[in-house]
Amino acid sequence: MPTVAGSVPDLLALLSGFARIDGDSLVILDEAGFRRQAIRDLAWTAAFSGDQATIEAARWIVWEASQALGAVSASIQGLYVARAAGEVGGFSVPAINVRAQTFDMARVIYETAAAEGVGAVILELARSEQTYTYQRPVDYATSVLAGALAAGWRGPVFLQGDHYQFNASKYRTDPESVTAEIRKACVDALAAGYRNIDIDTSTLVDLSRPTLDEQQRDNYTRAAELTALIREHQPDGVMVSVGGEIGEVGKKNSTVDELRAYLAGYRRVLDGLGSGLVGVSKAAVQTGTTHGGIPLPGGGVAQVALDFAVLRELGQVAREHGLAGCVQHGASTLPDELFHRFPEVETAEVHLATGFQNTLFDHPALPADLHREIGAWCHANCADEAREGETVEQFVYKTRKKAIGPFKRQLWDLEAKDEILAEQARKIVFLYRQLRVNGTRELVDRYVTALGFHRPQPDSLREALRGR
Repeated sequence: MPTVAGSVPDLLALLSGFARIDGDSLVILDEAGFRRQAIRDLAWTAAFSGDQATIEAARWIVWEASQALGAVSASIQGLYVARAAGEVGGFSVPAINVRAQTFDMARVIYETAAAEGVGAVILELARSEQTYTYQRPVDYATSVLAGALAAGWRGPVFLQGDHYQFNASKYRTDPESVTAEIRKACVDALAAGYRNIDIDTSTLVDLSRPTLDEQQRDNYTRAAELTALIREHQPDGVMVSVGGEIGEVGKKNSTVDELRAYLAGYRRVLDGLGSGLVGVSKAAVQTGTTHGGIPLPGGGVAQVALDFAVLRELGQVAREHGLAGCVQHGASTLPDELFHRFPEVETAEVHLATGFQNTLFDHPALPADLHREIGAWCHANCADEAREGETVEQFVYKTRKKAIGPFKRQLWDLEAKDEILAEQARKIVFLYRQLRVNGTRELVDRYVTALGFHRPQPDSLREALRGR
């Protein structure tokens, strides 16, 4: 197992022979050894050390290593602009929410991407997932970049903040404080290295209002305001890819008229906030899915009626307005035979989360005692979420994601994780091929510019180096 450093000097000792710090710069001495061994110690230290100064030092080293070794956090905006212009198409970008085993899952995603010629793949985390997986943006960015480095990856790394969502009930009583909370979340994500953010103000849509414009007004107004904020805080030379959303996942299916009303109102408000501000590059819509799927009483997930015709039509409207197309949420629990249809209808992006979580929790290699312990934790800590008539299996299925944070170390340290990760890799390759992103590495290299940014060295690291 990797070593978790308890102090900055201990962390520097783990780097000996692999890398050194020369002034304000990280110098890689043994690239193969750094990718094979040192990066694991850095990832585990950043995730599990009990010393905050050591955590900060590990984060800085991982970030600087990503710059030195070419696994740079980047915006997918250039590729989406090309898609909007009709220069590329015929594929759907997978956006994978990595909730558990983040370092190893990122490593597997990039190992398989390299083998399959994939450049267009996004790793994302929703705001709600940050809480229960114990991964703030800086934690997630560090783990993903470390995994990419371990995979030997050289190329853009698309880190995305997913569902930066407004709580509708809180918004009704205190709209300004809720908005301030999302504003801070966007700024924090940019500071952590995210270059792609999906704003989800669809919860503010009010279908009781008489016109489509009025129904979408709070949605497009807040989305435009947050877009302007992101443009203000994005790094020099970077155009962050921003996503919007018109239909809350699991609710009523979206319509063409709703999308037109949203995009027209959004553009109008954004133009009023600044001249020439670049808007959203994609729009998430609702076409019949539910986040996490609908668990059945005896296990498994219910079938859903996904409307691909609506998805195709909405995508055409989105591209008419200069977007790459539409985004499909809640897709990972769909039947395998449906995935090839997303690129057929030119879906720009497909979000995948719970299916990978299910592979982990339901895999026979997951120790039975850990499986029972997670179930017991759910009953002890999520009892208020139980619903009359649901089975134990349904209750655990819907709540076990909240055990990911409390069991984070056990899941990262699993002795049998290679068997589970091999199954994850097979699924990832299947999705790459079904979504037709094989060969997109050449397109990403053509249309995406990944700019490097160095960060100030933490004071704790500077002091430790001074004392050597």
